[in-house]
Amino acid sequence: MTTPKWINEKEVSTMTGRAVQSLRNDRCQCKGIPYSKIGSSIRYKVEDVVAFMEGHRIIPKREQEGRHDGQRKAA
Repeated sequence: MTTPKWINEKEVSTMTGRAVQSLRNDRCQCKGIPYSKIGSSIRYKVEDVVAFMEGHRIIPKREQEGRHDGQRKAA
């Protein structure tokens, strides 16, 4: 069994491209990435951060259809 890796909000900001203040706002509004708080220390599990990003992944329609050349589907 491997021990989960925990990272701080600055590392999450770097990993996701979201501002630290946005992460703080999400916590105040009880939304966003799951986290743990011990005293004033905030930590995020790396796997939760990755899952959050994967859960918000958008796949463009043409990629879903398997076309990358810009051609339209024949009518």
